[in-house]
Amino acid sequence: MSRVAIFVDAGYFLTQGSVTITGSKQARSELRLNGAAAQAALIQFAREKSDNARLLRTYWYDAQLRTGPTAEQIAVGSIDYVKLRLGVLNGFGEQKGVDSLIVTDLIELARNGAISEAVLVSGDEDLRIAVQIAQSFGVTVHLLGLAPARGSQSPSLRQEADTLSEWDVQTVGTFLTANAVPAPVIAPVPAPVGDELPAEAVRVLDETIGALQTDTVGILKTFWEQRTGLPPEQDRPLMAKCRDALGRDLSREEMRDLRRTFTERVQALPAYVI
Repeated sequence: MSRVAIFVDAGYFLTQGSVTITGSKQARSELRLNGAAAQAALIQFAREKSDNARLLRTYWYDAQLRTGPTAEQIAVGSIDYVKLRLGVLNGFGEQKGVDSLIVTDLIELARNGAISEAVLVSGDEDLRIAVQIAQSFGVTVHLLGLAPARGSQSPSLRQEADTLSEWDVQTVGTFLTANAVPAPVIAPVPAPVGDELPAEAVRVLDETIGALQTDTVGILKTFWEQRTGLPPEQDRPLMAKCRDALGRDLSREEMRDLRRTFTERVQALPAYVI
């Protein structure tokens, strides 16, 4: 039975995806990824290219911070048939170890006869050797780029692939959007706040929760199924805004109460399926 695996370089996928939908590179913090919609689009593409071969899984390659996976990464890794593979992010914001993970997985799956076709979403020339070796084991490699693919993918990688495809803004826009000025889409749930929190901190907490997008709520709830506390991308801005509002550093007790109250109130919001 023919089987296909999908290999996604998340750094390329999101960075080039931001170019596709906005015309310029955007920071991760300015993007919203619907992981389930992305997976559905990738599976549909893989089936079309491989004549409905059975899906082995999607391998999602990304770099994690020193503090661990982000809430978005955990949410993506929780999607059916997605395997999260993490390298590291160095102090200069560069991915390390991600390419070697892709190379190893693609070659090993090809060598073991686990796949007959591969969909590769990347632009890195370092992956060319993996494509060559996989092809020597009889695997057909379909290279998928995000518009403009020709300018975002290595020419030698494109030359090595068996087929070339490109997703345009209409396709990318079904799973990736850029943050606009946030308009509250859900009202914060009233909840008593302990005497430990100053009024200005409570105001910041209300504004932060009120500005959360519904898919962010879903990502946070998925995060809390596996971890405690707040993910860094939520924790740091919240603490910084409260510190600025108060004009002083927060005490350890205030930070603890802020995190606890934020968690309790977001957990009480309506569920959102990712």
